[in-house]
Amino acid sequence: MAPKALIFFALFSLSAIAALADNTESTESDPGLILNFYKDTCPQAEDIIREQVGLLYKRHKNTAFSWLRNIFHDCGVESCDASLLLDSTRRTLSEKETDRSFGLRNFRYLETIKEAVERECPGVVSCADILVLSGRDGIVALGGPYIPLKTGRRDGRKSRADILEQHLPDHNESMTVVLERFKNIGIDTPGVVALLGSHSVGRTHCVKLVHRLYPEVDPALDPGHVEHMLHKCPDAIPDPKAVQYVRNDRGTPMILDNNYYRNILDNKGLLIVDHQLANDKRTKPFVKKMAKSQDYFFKHFGRAITILTENNPLTGTKGEIRKQCNVANKHH
Repeated sequence: MAPKALIFFALFSLSAIAALADNTESTESDPGLILNFYKDTCPQAEDIIREQVGLLYKRHKNTAFSWLRNIFHDCGVESCDASLLLDSTRRTLSEKETDRSFGLRNFRYLETIKEAVERECPGVVSCADILVLSGRDGIVALGGPYIPLKTGRRDGRKSRADILEQHLPDHNESMTVVLERFKNIGIDTPGVVALLGSHSVGRTHCVKLVHRLYPEVDPALDPGHVEHMLHKCPDAIPDPKAVQYVRNDRGTPMILDNNYYRNILDNKGLLIVDHQLANDKRTKPFVKKMAKSQDYFFKHFGRAITILTENNPLTGTKGEIRKQCNVANKHH
């Protein structure tokens, strides 16, 4: 081999080895999302979060609904990075204050969990992971399945209020839009049907459903259920700040179960999206299967939650570990 060729080959080999070393180092410093990410840096983290969720749930039952909704509202908007939790600033609107986030609450209790974790391991566990793990443990508190979820997320520094509606479907969107939005994340049709099973628990403010009652009652609604809805929502224009709600599931309102699917097949769904789910030819077969089998519902629910919580996370050196979940750290 000619001397020039030998020199080129040697340089090429050294470059390849250096690139491989850099790649290995990068992989080691950023393993991405993994199970039990904090096993060395904060081994008690998941136990502390689980304990706090249990204590808060005993005192405030509706916290579990909030933690479950947080996963959808945070992870569904471009990245699972706790951007939802950021307060408004002089320059940016908080995602919490948008119309699409109407009814979200109990954020202060996530701060309670964060403070408990910080006492054990300051500056280690992200708000994004606390949001996801509190949602996981909230699901269990509601009688749902335990879903092993990976950790290692870091916190974003900006609100995404300006693009929120491009990602989160509303309760009165067409089923085509709903399916498309979730497909963009990687969630298939049975996964969407299962995720909407979250409507098995909690309640819906009258603001979100009066258009099905006034000026005329939606003929698709079960007449017996209409009577109950009118009793709970007596005003055509309800006060958004008033305590005027209808339970999503009158039978088992505090349990995440497949009763929701039986209800919507009986035309007792409160929202337009519930009605569409039970009647659209793309989703109805899965609604029927989930109405018959809770195991089938839980299997697809767990899979969909996993995909949602792994949506485009910040890992490694991206983002930050916030000191407070509602405020980005100050960088000098």
